Parts: sequence; C-alpha cells; structure tokens
Amino acid sequence: MMSTEASLLTQRRFLPYFITQFFGAFNDNIFKNILLLFVAFAATDTLPVSSNLFINLAAGLFILPFFLFSATAGALADKYDKDWFIRRVKQAEIGIMILGAIGFLTHSYLTLLLLLFLMGTQSAFFGPVKYALLPQHLNQRELVSGNALVETGTFLAILLGTIGAGIIASHEHSVTIAAAAVVLFALTGYLASRYIPLTPAADPKASVRWRPIRHTRHTLSIARSDRIIQQAIMAISWFWFLGACYLTQFPNFTHLHLNGSESAVSFLLALFSIGIALGSLLCAKLSNHRIEYGLVPIGSFFITIFGALMPLSIPEQLPEFTTFTQFIVFPSLWPVFASLLLLGASGGVFIVPLYTLLQQRAKATERSQVIAANNIYNALFMVGSALLGIVTLSVLKMSIPELFVLLAVLNLIMAVYLFFQAPIFVTRFLVWFLTHTMYRVTHKNLHHLPEEGGALIVCNHVSYMDALLLSAVCPRLIRFVMEEEYANLPPLRRFLKRAGVIPIAQDNNRSIRRAFTEVEQALHDGHLVCIFPEGRLTSDGEMNEFMRGMDIILRRSPVPVIPMALKGLWGSYFSRYKGRACKGLPERFWSKLEIEAGAPVDPKQATADIMQKKVARLRGDFR
Repeated sequence: MMSTEASLLTQRRFLPYFITQFFGAFNDNIFKNILLLFVAFAATDTLPVSSNLFINLAAGLFILPFFLFSATAGALADKYDKDWFIRRVKQAEIGIMILGAIGFLTHSYLTLLLLLFLMGTQSAFFGPVKYALLPQHLNQRELVSGNALVETGTFLAILLGTIGAGIIASHEHSVTIAAAAVVLFALTGYLASRYIPLTPAADPKASVRWRPIRHTRHTLSIARSDRIIQQAIMAISWFWFLGACYLTQFPNFTHLHLNGSESAVSFLLALFSIGIALGSLLCAKLSNHRIEYGLVPIGSFFITIFGALMPLSIPEQLPEFTTFTQFIVFPSLWPVFASLLLLGASGGVFIVPLYTLLQQRAKATERSQVIAANNIYNALFMVGSALLGIVTLSVLKMSIPELFVLLAVLNLIMAVYLFFQAPIFVTRFLVWFLTHTMYRVTHKNLHHLPEEGGALIVCNHVSYMDALLLSAVCPRLIRFVMEEEYANLPPLRRFLKRAGVIPIAQDNNRSIRRAFTEVEQALHDGHLVCIFPEGRLTSDGEMNEFMRGMDIILRRSPVPVIPMALKGLWGSYFSRYKGRACKGLPERFWSKLEIEAGAPVDPKQATADIMQKKVARLRGDFR
C-alpha cells in the first residue's frame, strides 16, 4: 500500500505546489550564495563597499522585506485565489532573476544587492500563501504528511542550493552558468505553479492597502488573539533562531574545531538538513498521520540532548585532515556526526506539528495572515540569532562549542516557558505517552467529528483518563467541562485553565451559570466541547443516568451533538473498579481500549435520554 507521502507526490493537488515551493527555496539559496561567493573572491576595486560590509548588507537586505511586506502579503493571499497569487509571485521571480542574470554578466554588484532585496520581497510574498494553501487541498489526515514533505523539501532545497552555489561558483564559466541557472530555476518554479489547482480566495471582499506599520500591527494582533497560535508561532520562531545559529556557525566550527575543509562544511550541512528531513517524515509516522501536538515536547527535549552532545563529543586531539575522506572516516568524529544528524531529526519532529497547528487552528479567512505573523516573528528571531552570535563570540569571547552548549540550555528554558504558556503541548505529550505504554487505543468512525465549527461531544465517564484519551484520538482540540473540585486543585489549576478546561460545581448555581456561559461562548467560537453527562465516574461499570445540563446547553447553542463511547477502561487503574480510583499499584499494562464516535445528532432531537441510549448502543457490552 502506498504511503500517504508517496501518494501525495503523485497527485495534482499537491505535486505542482511542492515543486513550486521547492524551486522557490532552491533558487533563493542558489542566488544568494552565488552572490556571496562572488563577492568573497571579487577584486576589491570591483565592489562598491568592502566585502565584509557587503555580506552583512546582503543578509540584512534579504531579511528586511519580511518585516516590511509580510503583513500585506498575508492579507493579499487571503483576498485573492491562492493559485493565481502564487503564479503572480513566480512571474515576479522570473523578472528579478533576468535582472539578476544581467547583474552577474556585467559584474554589477550594487544592482545585485538591490535584487537580493527584491528576491527577499518575493519570498516574503510567497511565504504566507505557501502554508495557507495546504488546508484547502489536503484533508485533516493528509495535512501532517503534507507539512512533513514541505519541510523536507525546504531543507533539502537549502542544502542543494548551498552546495550547488559552491559548485557553480568554482566552475571556469561560473558567471555564465550562474546567470542561466537562476533564470532556468525561476522558470521551472513558474511552470510548475501553472498546474496548481484552483484555490479559492478565503476573504475576497477584504480591503488591502500597503500600510506597513498598520498592517503589521493588525496581523500580529490576529496571532495574539489566540494564545495557542501565538505560542506555536513563538516555538516555530525559536526553531528558526536555533537553525540560523547553527547554519551561521558551521563554517567556522568545522574549520576551527574539527579541522575540516570546505567539503566538510557541506557534509555537516547535509547531515543537519537530511536530519530535519528524516525527522519531518518520522513525525508523520509517529503521529499516524494525525495532528499530534504531543510530539513537540519530545522534539524539543531531544534538541536539547543532541544540541549539547554535539559540542561535548568533540575529540580533544584531532589530526590535520588532508582529504575529505579522512575527515568522514575518522571514528572519533562519528559521535559529532551522529549528534548533528539526530539534532536535525529532533528539529523535524518539533516543527511539523507546529506548522500544522497554525493551519488547522487559524480561521480560514485569516490563515494567510497568521502565517504572515509567523514569518515576521521568524525574521525577528533570526536577527536575534545574529546578535547572540556577535555578543557571545565577539564580546564575551566564547568559543563556538560553548555557544552550542548555551543554545541547548536556552532551548530547555524556552521549552519550559512555552509549554507552561500553552499546556496543550504537554497534555498531548502525556496522552501520546499513555496511549503508547499503558494502553493500546483503537478508534472507530472518527470521521463523524466535524473538521471545523462548534459541536458538543457527549461521552460515558469511566475513569480519570477519559478526557486525555478522547484528546488523544480527536484530531482537533477539545475543551472539557470538569468538576470544579478537580479543576481548582493547586498544582493543576493554572495548567488546566490554559488548556481550556471549563470548571463547574454542581451544587453552586453561580458556578453552573458561569460554566454554561463559557460553553456557549466556546461553541460560538467554533470549538469542540466535551461533557460527561453522567456527572461522575461509574462505580459499577454501568452508565449512570444522563443529567439535564446538556439540554440547557443545546437550547442556548443549537450545535450538532456527537455521541462517543469509551470501551475497555472499566477495571483500569484510573477507574473505580476497586472502589476507589488509583488504589494500590497499576496491574494492567498495554490494555486494549476502543473509542467510537457516532453520527452527529440534530440539536433539536438530542435530548439527554436519546443521547444516553445512543452512547449505550455505541458502548455495547465492551466495558
């Protein structure tokens, strides 16, 4: 049976887009790196400024458009058909590359510097639509695989573009080849974009004017309006912060601390990029092609581990390598190579669920603008990575291995902060861990859960693990109504609040009214809300009578009602099988559980009695 990734690469709804974005990233790196190599080896009198200043200006001019134009690009990508918008951006790239070819042939470095700014502008306009398009062509199950392929393609494009630039720059006819190559690759990307299927505008009536400051503020406010989206953006930006730090320091790290040559630098870059590609694909496998946020903490943890192991694995004594082969076969360096490969793989596992979260959680009419906000923060963090390098290496006189250890420590601190701010990542990690250790969870008919929009889930209540297990199988985030006594436990209160739990006290009218208001607002905002209408755990394995609270909820918020049944939890450590839950030590591991969803029920027909019968029918005799 063909894998999801392989299947997507054979379909028109994905392949032309994939080729387009691959050649976009590839050509960016070809053009930028060829220019920098030409500058590095150019005669002093041919440059308008010193080579060091030119290189720093080039880096700044390429990233500046992401601050100036990302917000406008996001708004335009939501306003117009995305396939049309991509083709316009690719046409602009062809024009820029034709001018770039002329600049190469005439050795007009000042013109090339300006064109690098325009290339950055083109990339800034392509960035939001690049990720916002995917949810319109891929279903929920394919979205993780699609993002895994995009990340794989992006980092392989960076790798191949960097290596390709070196090969072209070292050729006898480098200028001619460079001029032809950048135009050819731009044309290839445009031709592929012509086959991207129609992707309708998300918000065609939007009014867009280029007001950089106002647009940027508005775009960032959209991201800040959702805590989980905001924290996901911070996590993605941190990934690019780390990536920029590592990629910037690889040349000097290889030369000064590993005694490697230019080929060795390319080898380390290849290990890092291939690692990210493998990690991205591994993420799709580990999550069973579902959106699994629980993998984010795992990726972050191993970024810290392998980020620290890489510099700590450097041998104290290294010979002078005369050939590239001697470098890669030297056994004492293999731990460094392995750590770098696994560092990249950890990054791939970390980043894919985060991009998927942005696409899945953002409103359809604002998706491109959310991606634009992400790109603005990415650019800001990458500038921050350059500043960190300057301060640590030039001011504090740290060595590059010491900087790498510092990055590992900073990653741990940042991870703790982010996961505390957005507990959903930790919650889903715990769920993922439980469902891969204590339980064997299967599920049936989850296609009944709506991909978007508000809905009420009603389920039987067997154990303290019920909410976590439902979270594990549902591709969307669920807000649970929880007994206030547990929701307000001091160690968990703040965590559960940020996870979106809605507390309720059955003997407190004020608490009940507040809970119903929160549920109403959550459903209005398009969230899934889950209630356990029994109001308490079963004490004998049988279902208790459903309480009438759901009738009140549906009168205030007439949304579809999804019956769900938990099967196999009775007798588990977290059930009341022994009279009290969590009594003694766990005795059952790798227990078989099943979670089944029923067809949505019209809110006018979804009374407590009817829903109890439907849940009981789903559960059957499997306790």
